[in-house]
Amino acid sequence: MPLGVNLRDLIPKTTTDLTSLRGKSIAIDAYNALYQFLAIIRQPDGTPLKDRTGRVTSHLSGLLYRTSNLVDMEIKVIYVFDGVPPTLKEVEIKRRARVKEEAIVKYERALQDGRVEEARRYAQMTSRLKDYMADDSKRLLTLLGIPWIQAPSEGEAQAAYLVKKGDSNFCASQDYDSLLFGASMLVRNVTLSGRRKLPRKNVYIEVRPEIVVLDKVLRELGITYEQLIDIGILVGTDFNPKGVKGIGPKKALQLVKQHGSLEKLLPTLKKAEFPVDLQRIRDIFLHPKVTDNYRLAWKEPDIEGVIQFMCGERDFSVDRVRKALGKISVGMRKTKGKTTLEAWFGSNS
Repeated sequence: MPLGVNLRDLIPKTTTDLTSLRGKSIAIDAYNALYQFLAIIRQPDGTPLKDRTGRVTSHLSGLLYRTSNLVDMEIKVIYVFDGVPPTLKEVEIKRRARVKEEAIVKYERALQDGRVEEARRYAQMTSRLKDYMADDSKRLLTLLGIPWIQAPSEGEAQAAYLVKKGDSNFCASQDYDSLLFGASMLVRNVTLSGRRKLPRKNVYIEVRPEIVVLDKVLRELGITYEQLIDIGILVGTDFNPKGVKGIGPKKALQLVKQHGSLEKLLPTLKKAEFPVDLQRIRDIFLHPKVTDNYRLAWKEPDIEGVIQFMCGERDFSVDRVRKALGKISVGMRKTKGKTTLEAWFGSNS
């Protein structure tokens, strides 16, 4: 599952609730959300939901029911899918694959020993987003009348671009990388909000959305946007996963404010070497590959098409799917009634 840059302890955020986002548009990092669904929506022993042929359907369950809840609240959602990752991400991709392989071994061992809770915990770490899952998700969104965009590279970069361009009010992701990509408004926990069980404890908490405003982050930390990127690089990003050993977010902030930039800072640190030119990492955030080739249009769902796909092909409950579709239809009508026809159907090309 994506981890992103670890800036949690630094970033000021405002806790809110989904109703406060009514009438807003949110560009959701699709892969980030799908990984969440794959990790969380599982049987007690950690097995994901599957159809009669053995295909995993946990991602579709999360996508349908979470999207229906958001649209019912009159939130205009847009999903953005990852494209080809930058070559600098290969090291991190391989590391994640090794973690998943190790988790699979531990999951099977715990299951054999009857340690069900432990098995479920390891199972959540084994989630893999296969090609058919992304294809199924795009097919479902099209049938639901929900716009989706295929990014040329990083989905978070494209979602951030939509916000910068004014085509979306927020981008949504669990990761703080969106800020490094220049997202002016980030909302976390959109696809996770609700009652959640704490790992390894029989305790439940209420997870609420968090809003992060880039200008506020920079102002309160007393840094520039470029310095925020440098802090991320020091801590470690997907494109230089190791960062600088022994330096966490607070130390990175202190050093960057003291020296001004990585070029001035690194000579003061012992063994602070990077495998690639710093500017190559910076440029991924400052000049990401994005596209203007999209059109944002929200349409009434194809009810029978969704029923055929989700129930006829993927074995979902007809009653539950129809209920979700009802929420989407009502939400879209309420939203459409409050906007002009042009604003509803979109004018991007």
